[in-house]
Amino acid sequence: MISAEGLRAATAGRLGEALACDPVRRYGRITRSSGEILHVSGIRAPIGSRCLIDTDEPVPRAAEVVGFDAASLLIMPEQGTRGVVRGARVHVESRAPSPLVGDALLGRVIDARGIPLDGRPAPDVIHPWPLFGLPINPMSRARITSPFDVGVSAINALATMGRGMRIGLFAGSGVGKTTLLGMMAQHARADTVVVGMIGERGREIREFVEDHLGAARGRSTIVASAADDTALGRLHGAYRAAAIAEYWREQGHHVLLVIDSLTRLAMALREIGLAVGEPPATKGYPPSVFGALAAYVERAGNGRDGGGSITAIYTVLVEGDDHIGDPVADTARSVLDGHIVLSRSLAEAALYPPIDIAASLSRPMPGLVGSAHYLAASRFRALWTRRREKQDIIDLGAYAQGRDPLLDEAIRRGPMMERVLRQMAAEPVSLPQSRVLLEAALGEPTP
Repeated sequence: MISAEGLRAATAGRLGEALACDPVRRYGRITRSSGEILHVSGIRAPIGSRCLIDTDEPVPRAAEVVGFDAASLLIMPEQGTRGVVRGARVHVESRAPSPLVGDALLGRVIDARGIPLDGRPAPDVIHPWPLFGLPINPMSRARITSPFDVGVSAINALATMGRGMRIGLFAGSGVGKTTLLGMMAQHARADTVVVGMIGERGREIREFVEDHLGAARGRSTIVASAADDTALGRLHGAYRAAAIAEYWREQGHHVLLVIDSLTRLAMALREIGLAVGEPPATKGYPPSVFGALAAYVERAGNGRDGGGSITAIYTVLVEGDDHIGDPVADTARSVLDGHIVLSRSLAEAALYPPIDIAASLSRPMPGLVGSAHYLAASRFRALWTRRREKQDIIDLGAYAQGRDPLLDEAIRRGPMMERVLRQMAAEPVSLPQSRVLLEAALGEPTP
């Protein structure tokens, strides 16, 4: 097993290698454009390198090498191609971008390029961390053995999360996803919170920060890449959020990483992949997108034994509430450690948060809670699912008591079961409190 000192030395070595760049500045020229892709001749650089384009603006325009052909590099500017002229000079700034991170990022809102969006001066940060992360030996990762209290009774009681777990939040539009994310970001027992808002509407970014983060804002960093940002900007926003979380994990913090959303990250990857000529596959997504999503998710999780952790929540937007046919949802479900599904019918019935317990799952849960808790959660699922299946005939008055003992019990315990699922956004419910509610729901109902 690698020691803590050995890991730090390896990390420092990789950082030095990642930050190494050619001491001689070599220039190339833009020869042509194709959509958001610029073709550059005269220089060589590996894919992922950061380039600067000379324009009439005071500051050179940043771009990234996304591919190459027989004669030229293919680069994509971070802020679009508008204003770039044919023949403009290009040089390689760094072979691997490394944003600066540090304590000064707490309580701040920045964009995908690290520029402040909160009207305050630029954060005083000096520690570089690779934008694309550092791989961790899977045999060096600590196992998921400790529960992670998110402050939401339905999740704590029935789909208990573990520290270092990666979970997906699957929902259609307008179901209450943002409110639930705010509840978990505000109430979770985490040292620091990193929120990546990828492709969100600009209005929602400010509302989330001011209305949903609450007291957690002081220990949070928000990386916002709005819907009008370029595909590369959205991609870098997600990667920057992961890089900040990795830095805090290396400092021994237990981090909550919230990415909203994994679907819009996939869409950005699709735009870039198609622009460089990859063939479209399932619903227009190139095959590389699904590999990139899996690699991105792997950046979260536990660090070495006794070190920090990243517990990650990735939202997945499902088209038309189709949780099965969507390729991004299917890929996310296969690479994550669990999933929380939000139900439109529960939201329409004014049950908030509208978590579909029957469709939600935490794979590490059996090893995180006692056998009594796990059996009680399984019993709750069986009762709740039976009642939801038969709700139509109950409402019509077509069900006669005594035909189905399990359904009879589910109807009898219904009000107490709803208390486990229903929760006000501003009121946290801890893991011990959630267990008490679960036990009360399965005990003899009070008159």
